[in-house]
Amino acid sequence: MRIAGIIQDSIVDGPGVRFVVFAQGCGHRCAGCHNPQSWDSEGGSEMPADDIVAMMLRNSLLDGLTISGGEPFLQAGQCGKIADAARRKGLNVWVYTGFTFEELAARAKHDDDIKSLLESADVLVDGPYIAAERSLSLKWRGSRNQRVVDVPKSLACGRAVEHMSGMPVDFPLPQIQSRRSA
Repeated sequence: MRIAGIIQDSIVDGPGVRFVVFAQGCGHRCAGCHNPQSWDSEGGSEMPADDIVAMMLRNSLLDGLTISGGEPFLQAGQCGKIADAARRKGLNVWVYTGFTFEELAARAKHDDDIKSLLESADVLVDGPYIAAERSLSLKWRGSRNQRVVDVPKSLACGRAVEHMSGMPVDFPLPQIQSRRSA
């Protein structure tokens, strides 16, 4: 897997103490991005997903895993492997993406790696960063257009459900069958 970096004990990338993996490579190239060094898909460094999992599993203080970027869904297979290991350890999984939940749900119908990573996530912080929508008052996100999505609830009801409020967003989604409910 190509990574931009790892933080073994973050308290700012989701709730609690988190193991954070920054995927390398991003085509969104959002103006004002706080990780522009992660855009180049040939940058960063190579690290086997198994080594990342082993590093994560050694940390007994973790509450969760956060996968950020760059764009994690460009390496959905490897990121999914890490997310699945985190879930088996009992950690919650947050994924930051420049794609919307709706875009990913549609792509998951034809891409098993995207489907697997999406299904392994508890929370998806979605949408591109838009500098004009920036707000320092937002929790867990940088711009007002981004959402904190409860993935299991969203997959179950077929539309994006905000994690913090639990209120559905008015966008019907294509149905994908969740492995969790199968």
